[in-house]
Amino acid sequence: MRILIADDHTIVREGIIRILKEAFPFAEITDVCDSVDLMKHVLKGVWDVIICDISMPPGDSGLEAIKKIKEHTPRTPVIILSMHAVDQYAVRAIRAGASGYLTKDAATLELVKAVNHVLSHRKYLSPEVADAMADAFENDNSNLSVENLSDREFEVFKLLASGKSVSEIAQQLILSPNTISTFRAKINEKMGFRNNMELIKYAIDNKLI
Repeated sequence: MRILIADDHTIVREGIIRILKEAFPFAEITDVCDSVDLMKHVLKGVWDVIICDISMPPGDSGLEAIKKIKEHTPRTPVIILSMHAVDQYAVRAIRAGASGYLTKDAATLELVKAVNHVLSHRKYLSPEVADAMADAFENDNSNLSVENLSDREFEVFKLLASGKSVSEIAQQLILSPNTISTFRAKINEKMGFRNNMELIKYAIDNKLI
């Protein structure tokens, strides 16, 4: 079995490897630290499971990486391992093509179970993720829901809400400042924000930061 791990924190990668080695002692495990190296390994190899973080600056987010992985190798299961709460990214990750979503806090207990699930061609949906998906389905009709933002718009939204400037976001995502400004304008239009303060207030009120 070949497993590919992508996370920008060395200590996290080492912890994941330790957990997987105990459960799958004969597995070949490769780890990378960003989305660029992730895609290089995806394109040149065959993997049984890919485990990646949702945020690996600089470059594509885990959401964008899932889409690219699925375009190249649709049957390869991808498990997202994230520091973000389930209600923030899980639904987007599953919609993008992920086979499972785990918070890093739950990884020690759930990672091996999730890997076994996806190896059996099943999605791993913890009760938390299932609840989040049900809530998202109920809220799909809300005109002012972040669910109406594209994955890239949501990523920019989160970075703006955290206080980053357009130039800082452009550098992190390896995009031009003009592109980020365009995303910001689309976010404001879709969400009805008149300025960054309203965006930040919405993010705080809805526990998105």
